[in-house]
Amino acid sequence: MLKVINHTACLVLLLLACSVAEAADMGGTIEALADGKRINFPLLKTEMLAKVKGDLVTVTVKQTFTNPTDKPLHATYLFPLNQDAAVHKMVMEVGDERVEAKIQRIEEAKATFEHAKQQGKAAALLTEHRPNMFTQDIANLMPKLPVQVTLTYSQTLPKVDGHYELVLPLVVGPRYQTAGAGIPPTPTAKVDSKTTYGQWEVEDLPAYPVVAGAGLNSPEIIDKDRVAIRVELDGGLPISELSSKTHVIAEENISENQRVVQLAKGKTIDNKDFVLRYRLSGNNTQAGLLAHQDERGGFFSVQLEPPAVPAVKDIAAREMVFVLDTSGSMDGEPIAASKQFMTHALHNLHPNDYFRIIHFSNNAEEFTAQPVAATPENIKQGLFYVDALTADGGTEIPTAIEQAFGKPAQQGTLRMVVFLTDGYIGNEAEVLTQIAEKISDARIYALGVGTSVNRFLLEEIAIKGRGFARFIDPTEKADDVAIKLASKLESPVLTDITVDWGDLQVSDISPSKIPDLFAGGAVRIQGKYQQSGQHTIKVSGLVNGRKAELPITVNLPANADINSSKHDDPIPVIWARSQIADAMRQINTPSYMRPEGIAENDLKDKVTKLGLDFSLTTQWTAFVAVSQKIVNQHPEQAEHSNVPLPMVKGVTEEAYGESQQLAATQPMMTAQHFSGGATPEPSTIAGLMVMAAIGAWTVYRRKKHGMGYVGR
Repeated sequence: MLKVINHTACLVLLLLACSVAEAADMGGTIEALADGKRINFPLLKTEMLAKVKGDLVTVTVKQTFTNPTDKPLHATYLFPLNQDAAVHKMVMEVGDERVEAKIQRIEEAKATFEHAKQQGKAAALLTEHRPNMFTQDIANLMPKLPVQVTLTYSQTLPKVDGHYELVLPLVVGPRYQTAGAGIPPTPTAKVDSKTTYGQWEVEDLPAYPVVAGAGLNSPEIIDKDRVAIRVELDGGLPISELSSKTHVIAEENISENQRVVQLAKGKTIDNKDFVLRYRLSGNNTQAGLLAHQDERGGFFSVQLEPPAVPAVKDIAAREMVFVLDTSGSMDGEPIAASKQFMTHALHNLHPNDYFRIIHFSNNAEEFTAQPVAATPENIKQGLFYVDALTADGGTEIPTAIEQAFGKPAQQGTLRMVVFLTDGYIGNEAEVLTQIAEKISDARIYALGVGTSVNRFLLEEIAIKGRGFARFIDPTEKADDVAIKLASKLESPVLTDITVDWGDLQVSDISPSKIPDLFAGGAVRIQGKYQQSGQHTIKVSGLVNGRKAELPITVNLPANADINSSKHDDPIPVIWARSQIADAMRQINTPSYMRPEGIAENDLKDKVTKLGLDFSLTTQWTAFVAVSQKIVNQHPEQAEHSNVPLPMVKGVTEEAYGESQQLAATQPMMTAQHFSGGATPEPSTIAGLMVMAAIGAWTVYRRKKHGMGYVGR
């Protein structure tokens, strides 16, 4: 692995007592010294409130930014949201002002923000870089004047192995930027942040911020209590098996249908994702309907569950291809969990199976030149091979995809590819396009290994691969996941799903191609309708080659509901988000494989219009809020700084050398227009120096009555 050591930067990270009352509750001042220049870091507290009704959730995320110094700051915070989140509202509060943000085209929003910054006004800009990666920029964050930004998003909750699952991502892991195909030649002159080289459009990833704890013994050095979480759950049916394997929770039983869940200790450090799972007892229906109508039209969402049929006794021969990420970010707990998974996965193979083992970091290597039969001796040798693997280097997923699909499948077998990775890359679009081109008749099952993985990439890989995604927390028993995977691969799959809408006139259905339906899961179909009242639709599919049908009677809201003009119902924005996701998947598909050969610019225009019409963040729309009052009389004196992040739990410090440096300094190559942040301002360069010398930090904590040595 590339070790990033910058001997020209002398860095000292200091944790100092706050100089103002407002900052006293925020955990102290954090600053660094780079070549004698002091870099001040803004402080952050986050409160999350999730209100769940059945399988719908609306989440408010309240971010409070505080400047503990005596000089104005411009702040940038890199943070995650759920990849399915429809972010439809943002409010900024500063002093006695409350400003509701406006949705604008990304270029207009950035211009609005920059103008406010130069005027000395407080401003907030929310930019979506990926469906699960955002930045919040704060202009003119003044001493003794906190800025509070509240985001609101809605989503449906997926059903995973029979449980509904609420995932609140809390930290963005390091991103490795591939050095693979598509890197343009080095330009001799300065270029804009979007410069076309051949088929690739180059855009910058947001600069990865300082990570407290990388190179240190104590990852909690910034603040152990940055996040508070509260979940108000109304299942509509009796709730059972409520649990979280990621955090210790306190549960309040309101009724058999209602629970309130909070963190047992009130607050936590934001170094791993929060996951809550539950069942709804007595919910034996195989289809459910949600619908809403207002002046924008009628919107519906139908959830389908698979039919209960016996497992297949005679399993067809399979070529099982296990692809293991052995890059530096997988070092420690993740690679150990992957090895534990492989032990049980190989032992669960059938005698008529063949298997391959591929591992990748800077390049891809394979256990054997050809697939081998799943004999006891071959399995034993495969386990020896896996046990000897170490995690080091970059995350060149394209090389692994080429290795996995570059040769024909073993004759007479169905190829099934199991990916084990944290997904810490910046070239998601390239990977998804490559899979669409290479997959043929194979299936891909994506297993995210880690406490805060790139769920967006893994879910999209599974969708492209006609499989499913699962996630392995390294603190869990990976053998349980292996056993469940083996069982699910042997369970019947409902394929070739179609819907006969009967006399119901519908439009704008998503997804455009309905995915296969696995046992314990669910598929959601969303669209717009014209006629209210009762209608019968029929869902058809194949299970083990046999035709299966499910008639559904739906009752759709009448036109009278339009008079209420309520826009607080989440169904329309969730529909709009599903349309956006569907359009982005088409963008990430080679043009010759798109339905009706739709042009990329048309898809981009569709996404932008949906964002503007439904007030949603997208790759090309952003929220911006500007105060009426001027808060900084000397805006030219403000310095820019990033909110520091904690190191992801379970990820070793080695991952925060190569990954940060590459993500922060190399442009992102995509033909798919995934948006990146603007090029870092000159004042940010000192912050990047902190990243470059991250392994050489020395940490001190200064309290009100002296300074104590913490570690190094």
